[in-house]
Amino acid sequence: MQKIGREDIQIIAKHSNWSNEGVSKALEDHVYHKAKDWHQFLKWLFLGLGISFAVAGVIFFFAYNWDDLHKFVKLGIIGFLTIACVLGALLTKTKPPIKKMLVTAASILVGVLLAVFGQVYQTGANAYELFLNWTFFIALWVVIVHFAPLWTVFVTLVNVTIVLYSEQVAHGWSGVFLFTLLFWVNTIILVVFMLVGKWRESLYLPTWFTHLLALAAITCATLGNVNGIFDAVDSSYYLLTMTTLLVYAAGIWYGLSHKSPFYLSIIAFSLIVISSAYLIRLSDDAGMFLIISLYIITTITLVIWALIKLHKKWNP
Repeated sequence: MQKIGREDIQIIAKHSNWSNEGVSKALEDHVYHKAKDWHQFLKWLFLGLGISFAVAGVIFFFAYNWDDLHKFVKLGIIGFLTIACVLGALLTKTKPPIKKMLVTAASILVGVLLAVFGQVYQTGANAYELFLNWTFFIALWVVIVHFAPLWTVFVTLVNVTIVLYSEQVAHGWSGVFLFTLLFWVNTIILVVFMLVGKWRESLYLPTWFTHLLALAAITCATLGNVNGIFDAVDSSYYLLTMTTLLVYAAGIWYGLSHKSPFYLSIIAFSLIVISSAYLIRLSDDAGMFLIISLYIITTITLVIWALIKLHKKWNP
């Protein structure tokens, strides 16, 4: 049986004589989180924090004791911990989330191992090559495990690799082109995950992950447009502007059709920032700054008012 949601209960209550007590009981039974749900959430939260602090402790251990450790000890410790995490995920009979967390920890330790190897043997590689190899080596784990925190690590590595490549190799890339590329990459990844989650329910990832991707894409679009407004005209700026309008229009449609105020709010605030930057580009005297201040206050107030109105409409 399909799970009953808040909207289902509200629709039934609106078109029937269902008592308030019955509606409240249905919400408590099917929608509201119970004590055991919070206990489960806190258990996984603290487990994730514990693994994260353990990995951070390994990193700081090497940073503090770097000069006192032999190179084989440095590589051996990290290699042993990485293998231990992988074997723990493969051989132990723990719950799947714990196994996925162990693989996530192993993926982070792979980066530490590559960094230590580069420092020990002074390979002379650029920083972007470290992150590129790191991304390549954990790609198979990421696809097989399909765990939101691990995907977050992977997407972060992809973004960092692109940024470092532009700084160390592609010196001809402008700031606008870099933000355009990052905007495209994060948007494509976001769309892929949305489509995959609808295609197969087992591949669905938590909403916070898609929201994080959307926030990253919108941030890159905002910074790229602001950069293009103030810097010399770049051909990629027009391309960024057109794709920004298309993606923002699609985001507004998605937010309205799926009753998601998150997409509506981040797009609205992005447009406020971009339009404010354009006003500053027109004039940077004191009077314009006063106008921009009033403009920001007014537009943010209108956005909040519209979101509250939509919330009341969607949740009568």
